[in-house]
Amino acid sequence: MSEGAISPRPPPFAAFASRDFRFYLAARFLATVAVQMQSVAVGFQVYSITHRPLDLGYVGLAQFLPVVSLSLVAGNVVDRFDRRKILLLCDLLFALGAGLLYLLSSAASPNLPAIFATILLFGAARAFYGPAGTALMPSLVPREHFPNAVTWQSTSWEIAAIGGPSLGGLVYGLGGPRTVYLTAAVLLGLACLLVARIEARPTTLERRPPTLSTAFAGLRYVWANKILLGSISLDFFAVFLGGAVALLPVYAADVLHVGPTGLGVLRSAPAVGAGLTALFLAFRPLGGRAGPKMLIGVAIFGAATIVFGLSRSFPLSLVALAVLGAADMVSVVVRMTLEQLATPPEMRGRVSAVNMVFVGASNELGEFESGTLAALIGAVPAVVSGGVGTLVVVGLWAWLFPAIRRVDRLEDVGSSPS
Repeated sequence: MSEGAISPRPPPFAAFASRDFRFYLAARFLATVAVQMQSVAVGFQVYSITHRPLDLGYVGLAQFLPVVSLSLVAGNVVDRFDRRKILLLCDLLFALGAGLLYLLSSAASPNLPAIFATILLFGAARAFYGPAGTALMPSLVPREHFPNAVTWQSTSWEIAAIGGPSLGGLVYGLGGPRTVYLTAAVLLGLACLLVARIEARPTTLERRPPTLSTAFAGLRYVWANKILLGSISLDFFAVFLGGAVALLPVYAADVLHVGPTGLGVLRSAPAVGAGLTALFLAFRPLGGRAGPKMLIGVAIFGAATIVFGLSRSFPLSLVALAVLGAADMVSVVVRMTLEQLATPPEMRGRVSAVNMVFVGASNELGEFESGTLAALIGAVPAVVSGGVGTLVVVGLWAWLFPAIRRVDRLEDVGSSPS
């Protein structure tokens, strides 16, 4: 292609031309639905056993701690071994965990420590599942179709994130936790069969002996590559500061007065906005000036957070949350594409692990920050100040990371540090 030539826009379903991508996407969708269903069931079951809200926090902690503690190990393993086999092993462990929960729930008096041990097993598998899946995907489609693949994966995830918890709650109400765990095990078994049929193209893997230096190579690479450092840290601070979702129960009960039914609708609004945006981007890709569009998307995220914080109207609050989710999806598509295309194949697992820690930490710490600040100054000031803080971060990052402003077409991003 001659210098300055513009590559043609890929068809909306370009990524689906790859047989392996179709298997990959279907497997990830089934696994996500199963894990979401199971997460709802575990929370209900644990609370029904103990009647202590604190135990719900322990459920989240049991899933989060293995991800953080094993991230460097996971990234190093993913860059040394067949990523498809790692993904398959993780799905098998997920299915095994669902089977164990089914057996534990069959007892007259479920063993709570055993349930938490099984949750830890899930968390450990998740530590490897995320980096393996993310690092595998670039080898499934041509480079020019990768942004389209990221968009469809994001769409699939949003649909699973919306439908999985609802399906889990419905099945739990009809047949109790055992039925949910059995259903999850079946879905995960199907995911295993799909992953086993993937025939990914050979890719470069890390061949140097494992040392502390190679384990921390992902952190060093992110630090040296200003596009990656800027995009990952921008997402971290935006989610950390703009934690409106964490305070939705307070808004539903005390600000908007819509009760638990309204809370369910409020919680679904960001996912609906994100899902619709992902579908739109599949048909109308971002094209040029992707970096500035990501910055604008995060700025809209912050502005929508402020609108939601100040709103006393239920319809306006829903619109603000949907816009918030839509803007976040633009940032997610750009960041995930940059993360893979700006990273050498042999480094993708470790870089994905670094990103996974940042994303997990921003969600968990963001909820803690929002709750703590709300206790000190009130829910509305906490949400509004978080939105303002996000806008400030966007301005600072646009100045500190000019490499982000210079990102044009995602397909043309190289793998050399900028």
